Amino acid sequence: MKHVHADWHDDCKVTCSCGNSFVIGSTSAELTVDICNKCHPFFTGELRFVDRQGRVDKFLKKMAAAKTDPKAKKTKKVDDGPSQSYQEILRNQQTAIRSAAKQQKAQ
Repeated sequence: MKHVHADWHDDCKVTCSCGNSFVIGSTSAELTVDICNKCHPFFTGELRFVDRQGRVDKFLKKMAAAKTDPKAKKTKKVDDGPSQSYQEILRNQQTAIRSAAKQQKAQ
Protein backbone atom coordinates (compact mmCIF):
# COMPACT_ATOMS: atom_id res chain seq x y z
CA MET A 1 0.00 0.00 0.00
CA LYS A 2 1.92 2.98 -1.26
CA HIS A 3 1.11 6.60 -0.45
CA VAL A 4 -0.94 5.81 2.65
CA HIS A 5 0.88 8.30 4.85
CA ALA A 6 0.98 12.05 4.28
CA ASP A 7 4.19 13.67 3.03
CA TRP A 8 6.51 14.76 5.86
CA HIS A 9 8.13 18.21 5.75
CA ASP A 10 11.17 18.64 8.00
CA ASP A 11 11.21 22.38 7.41
CA CYS A 12 7.64 23.48 8.13
CA LYS A 13 7.66 27.22 8.88
CA VAL A 14 5.32 28.20 11.71
CA THR A 15 4.32 31.87 11.89
CA CYS A 16 2.55 33.31 14.93
CA SER A 17 0.25 36.34 14.92
CA CYS A 18 2.75 38.09 17.24
CA GLY A 19 5.40 37.92 14.50
CA ASN A 20 7.46 35.06 15.92
CA SER A 21 8.38 32.27 13.51
CA PHE A 22 10.17 28.95 13.90
CA VAL A 23 10.72 25.70 12.01
CA ILE A 24 9.31 22.28 12.96
CA GLY A 25 8.54 18.99 11.27
CA SER A 26 4.96 18.56 10.06
CA THR A 27 2.76 17.16 7.31
CA SER A 28 2.08 20.77 6.20
CA ALA A 29 4.59 22.99 4.46
CA GLU A 30 3.52 26.14 6.38
CA LEU A 31 1.41 26.81 9.48
CA THR A 32 -0.08 29.98 10.95
CA VAL A 33 -0.96 30.02 14.65
CA ASP A 34 -2.69 32.57 16.88
CA ILE A 35 -0.43 32.12 19.89
CA CYS A 36 3.04 30.69 20.55
CA ASN A 37 5.54 30.31 23.38
CA LYS A 38 6.75 33.91 22.90
CA CYS A 39 3.31 35.47 23.49
CA HIS A 40 1.36 32.89 25.55
CA PRO A 41 0.66 34.14 29.12
CA PHE A 42 1.87 30.86 30.65
CA PHE A 43 5.36 31.30 29.20
CA THR A 44 5.60 35.09 29.44
CA GLY A 45 4.25 35.38 32.99
CA GLU A 46 2.00 38.27 31.97
CA LEU A 47 -1.69 38.29 32.71
CA ARG A 48 -3.57 39.43 29.64
CA PHE A 49 -6.52 38.47 27.54
CA VAL A 50 -5.80 36.75 24.26
CA ASP A 51 -8.75 37.68 22.08
CA ARG A 52 -8.00 37.77 18.40
CA GLN A 53 -11.63 37.79 17.28
CA GLY A 54 -12.74 40.71 19.46
CA ARG A 55 -15.18 38.76 21.62
CA VAL A 56 -14.18 40.54 24.83
CA ASP A 57 -14.64 43.98 23.26
CA LYS A 58 -18.00 42.95 21.80
CA PHE A 59 -19.16 41.75 25.22
CA LEU A 60 -18.00 44.96 26.92
CA LYS A 61 -19.86 47.06 24.33
CA LYS A 62 -23.05 45.09 24.96
CA MET A 63 -22.71 45.55 28.71
CA ALA A 64 -22.17 49.31 28.34
CA ALA A 65 -25.18 49.58 26.02
CA ALA A 66 -27.35 47.64 28.45
CA LYS A 67 -26.43 50.01 31.29
CA THR A 68 -27.22 53.16 29.31
CA ASP A 69 -30.28 51.94 27.37
CA PRO A 70 -33.49 52.52 29.36
CA LYS A 71 -35.38 50.14 27.08
CA ALA A 72 -33.06 47.23 27.83
CA LYS A 73 -34.85 44.26 29.29
CA LYS A 74 -34.29 43.80 32.96
CA THR A 75 -35.18 40.59 34.66
CA LYS A 76 -37.45 40.90 37.62
CA LYS A 77 -36.86 38.79 40.66
CA VAL A 78 -39.86 36.63 41.36
CA ASP A 79 -40.76 36.50 45.02
CA ASP A 80 -41.61 32.89 45.81
CA GLY A 81 -42.31 33.68 49.42
CA PRO A 82 -40.11 32.44 52.22
CA SER A 83 -37.38 30.15 50.96
CA GLN A 84 -37.63 26.50 51.91
CA SER A 85 -35.04 23.80 51.95
CA TYR A 86 -35.39 20.86 49.64
CA GLN A 87 -36.16 18.64 52.62
CA GLU A 88 -39.02 20.93 53.72
CA ILE A 89 -40.51 20.94 50.23
CA LEU A 90 -40.42 17.14 50.09
CA ARG A 91 -41.95 16.88 53.56
CA ASN A 92 -44.81 19.22 52.54
CA GLN A 93 -45.42 17.19 49.37
CA GLN A 94 -45.51 13.93 51.31
CA THR A 95 -47.99 15.42 53.78
CA ALA A 96 -50.22 16.58 50.92
CA ILE A 97 -50.09 13.15 49.27
CA ARG A 98 -50.95 11.38 52.54
CA SER A 99 -53.89 13.68 53.27
CA ALA A 100 -55.21 13.18 49.72
CA ALA A 101 -54.93 9.41 50.16
CA LYS A 102 -56.84 9.58 53.48
CA GLN A 103 -59.61 11.62 51.84
CA GLN A 104 -59.96 9.01 49.07
CA LYS A 105 -60.24 6.19 51.62
CA ALA A 106 -62.87 8.10 53.57
CA GLN A 107 -65.08 8.44 50.51
